[in-house]
Amino acid sequence: MSGGQRIAATLIPGDGIGPEITASVVAVLDALGAPFAWEEHVAGMAGIAAKGDPLPGATLDSIARTKLALKGPLTTPVGGGFKSINVTLRQKFSLYANLRPARTILPGGRFEDIDIVLVRENLEGFYAAMEHYMPIGDDPKAIAMSAGFNSRAECRRICEYAFEYARKNGRKKVTLVHKANILKALTGIFLEEGREVARKYAGEIECNDRIVDACAMQLVLDPWQYDVIVTTNLFGDILSDLIAGLVGGLGMAPGANIGPEAAIFEAVHGSAPDIAGKGIANPLALMMAAGLMLRHVGRHDLADRLTAAIDKTVRVDAVRTGDLGGRANTEGLTKALIGNLA
Repeated sequence: MSGGQRIAATLIPGDGIGPEITASVVAVLDALGAPFAWEEHVAGMAGIAAKGDPLPGATLDSIARTKLALKGPLTTPVGGGFKSINVTLRQKFSLYANLRPARTILPGGRFEDIDIVLVRENLEGFYAAMEHYMPIGDDPKAIAMSAGFNSRAECRRICEYAFEYARKNGRKKVTLVHKANILKALTGIFLEEGREVARKYAGEIECNDRIVDACAMQLVLDPWQYDVIVTTNLFGDILSDLIAGLVGGLGMAPGANIGPEAAIFEAVHGSAPDIAGKGIANPLALMMAAGLMLRHVGRHDLADRLTAAIDKTVRVDAVRTGDLGGRANTEGLTKALIGNLA
């Protein structure tokens, strides 16, 4: 993609600290010369306040048109039958692959030199949320039941995404994480398809598999044995947060939701309403998500410069927000990042 070409993209500042960290990211991207032409729209509680809807039609129309979005943290309204906004966006735009890279930036933690990418199937599994109650006696909710499903086609597609990601990014190994010893049908089909996909990459990408509980244990004992992990929806949700903990928490965890027709990039942490408006929020997760967005549109040059600036600011210059043990506020960290853009 040419350096001068402008790329339409939807910008959703979000709730709580969302507008603050989004403003920080946009300022850094502008200084970087990023090619995005933003269409700003609301969602979450801001959507309720402005349009009476957590996902206004104008916001959805914009994403459908641009096929590209950067999203701050959103709050799903409590009660009223509101479905998770993130789940709704993934389903509406068929964002089947959730990409969650975790890399050590902040030195001195419990773990050093972590570099793991988790690929999570985003549409099926237990997140299909087919739930109901069964009554017993006078209790109409005596038994709660939930059913999940995995399709062979979707298992194949997410595994193909993981192996192709490994190939394009110089990764050496993909680990299939499952529970096929107990959930023999639900995750057995995932393991079968994963092994079949792996055969196409034999001699190029190593493949092994782990039962999810063993994987969780090994991630806190010897995380360096993992490179790319691919797994089903629920396991991916849990393990991605565990992996984020290895590199400093959700404040250092970017996410990308990729589909055949659209992609949404996000900070995976919450909206943190308790610190909203105080100017102390850490924008790095959303900043790194913007880096993933740059790579998605082919601007690896800009993404590399952004990554280098983040590393120098946090690791070398020790400019860090309070959640990372520093004293910088959001504005100070933003200015330091802009100053370190090569």
